[in-house]
Amino acid sequence: MRLPIAREGLPIVAVCAVLLAAALLWARDGGWGARSAAPAGFAVLALFVTWFFRDPARRVPHGAGLVVSPADGKVMSVEAVDGEAFMTGPATRVTIFLSIFDVHVQRAPMMGRVRRYSYRAGRYLPAWRPDASSANERATLGIETEAGPVVVRQIAGLVARRIVTYPREGDRVAAGDRIGLIRFGSRVDLFVPPDWVVAVQPGDAVRGGETVVGRAADKAPAGAPQR
Repeated sequence: MRLPIAREGLPIVAVCAVLLAAALLWARDGGWGARSAAPAGFAVLALFVTWFFRDPARRVPHGAGLVVSPADGKVMSVEAVDGEAFMTGPATRVTIFLSIFDVHVQRAPMMGRVRRYSYRAGRYLPAWRPDASSANERATLGIETEAGPVVVRQIAGLVARRIVTYPREGDRVAAGDRIGLIRFGSRVDLFVPPDWVVAVQPGDAVRGGETVVGRAADKAPAGAPQR
């Protein structure tokens, strides 16, 4: 079975494969020490990099007003915020932490059109810190959907040093579409209107493009709880 790899990872995987081949050639004359250990070390590195950049297919749920998770990881917090990330007025922010063991491809939470995109250089604070959302390197997409605006913010972490975002202003996206990637440990913030129902809570594990994290207010069942 072929392991899908994100396109940004292909050059790095290729470099690791070349290094592994060189190590095997160096070690073929035998002897103990660095010569014998090098192939094993580069093999582990190649396997890790290949696994890190995996990009598995996801089964995107369909339903009126569903909001799917933009990232794999663990929900750190669900909280009310004001005046952030292209939202006019209050919003609910769902913060997802991605460890180096999670898939690092991000996905669109809903179908819509990208109305705004911004990138800001910044610091590399640990992604779990509250101020990482406004202090760290970050890229932000504002998506206008039929139900209202949603915003996805990709945030670099302590180890992450590169954010890639595919869509730009005017592009259309479908729920579950790949919208970018962050390398090596990071955080993704999702902003939705404050009256939308949020279906996750801190500690929940989520899968990008697959886990339902909320529903638009006018699409929510009557009496649905607001977390």
